[in-house]
Amino acid sequence: MEKAIKNSTMERYAKLMRGTWCSQFYSGSNPWMARYVYSFIFLIATLLAWAVRDYGHNALTTMKRLKGCEAGKECLGTEGVLRVSLGCSIFYFVMFFSTAGTSKLCEARELWHSGWWSAKIVLLFGLTVLPFFVPSAVIRVYGEVAHFGAGVFLLIQLISIISFITWLNDSWQSEKCAVRCHIHVMLLATTAYIVCILGIILMYIWYAPDSSCLLNIFFITWTLVLLQLMTSASLHPKVNAGFLTPGLMGLYVVFLCWCAIRSEPPETKCIKKAEAGNKEDWLNIISFVVAVLTIVFATFSTGIDSKCFQLKKDETEAEDDVPYGFGFFHFVFATGAMYFAMLLVSWNPHHTMRRWTIDVGWTSTWVRIVNEWLAASLYIWMLVGPVLWKSRETAESV
Repeated sequence: MEKAIKNSTMERYAKLMRGTWCSQFYSGSNPWMARYVYSFIFLIATLLAWAVRDYGHNALTTMKRLKGCEAGKECLGTEGVLRVSLGCSIFYFVMFFSTAGTSKLCEARELWHSGWWSAKIVLLFGLTVLPFFVPSAVIRVYGEVAHFGAGVFLLIQLISIISFITWLNDSWQSEKCAVRCHIHVMLLATTAYIVCILGIILMYIWYAPDSSCLLNIFFITWTLVLLQLMTSASLHPKVNAGFLTPGLMGLYVVFLCWCAIRSEPPETKCIKKAEAGNKEDWLNIISFVVAVLTIVFATFSTGIDSKCFQLKKDETEAEDDVPYGFGFFHFVFATGAMYFAMLLVSWNPHHTMRRWTIDVGWTSTWVRIVNEWLAASLYIWMLVGPVLWKSRETAESV
């Protein structure tokens, strides 16, 4: 008994000493604040890539001194976006490899993640400038790699969104909240369906004003069908997942459909325009700003949601456990850098973009549409899959 008390005292003393050493060695270690700093860096990189694309021609005389830019021409426009994206992506991949596997606070890797900002600013600056000395052939290869990396980002984001919606539904259907939150759940689900239907009606009015807009009519109608399929799967007696999750997923697929149609080239877009001239320019600027902020927020929210990708989940957490997966966080931002590059060049490095536009072109439209269909398919399979496997196991046992 005396030995056990002595061991317990020694463990508490060692833990106290580790905490004291950590605070003395690096008092600025704050992983929660660090994630906002990384998001701000990501925002600056996105704006820099946009500035190089839209206003980089003013720096032509400076670019002529860079050998990898072929007299400055290849460092401007869409290729300039890829060069900024390459530097940003390499920075986050360096952070990924140097912080992956961090499990405890005050480890050397955690201190590197949460501090050492002067060293990381120097590193970031060097990695931002270096791609402008790289030959154009290397940048074209990176452009192909960025297509894949952006696709990985979209898939991670999709899984994260579905996981969050499922978690929210399970939390509100738990024993503690089943009775108390029933009215709130019904109100939220009803609101979600009303917004979905209203959004579909408005898309018919704005983007399918006549029968010649067959493609838009198909996109909008199929979105309505997907909403019905998700609701039917969720309400099936063997699933019984309720109205909330299909309603929230419906909001997501309606949003993706709207983004897809908005990405169509202006000369082929079937829109019943109510705005013109300078007002339309202001709408483009507002849309661009909202899109950039959405990219940053989506990357940030996905990056801190590493638990939905853990195969083995541990419900108990120690006080000195890291609050989120640092490696996963940086990996999401690394692929997010490829994603913002694809949006700024409309998934086509040879595509010329107008100022204050983002994610415009037929390639962008189909990427959004496929993402919408994949989201609905994954959600339906998430509901139906366990039932099918259970039925199959029952049949085999008989």
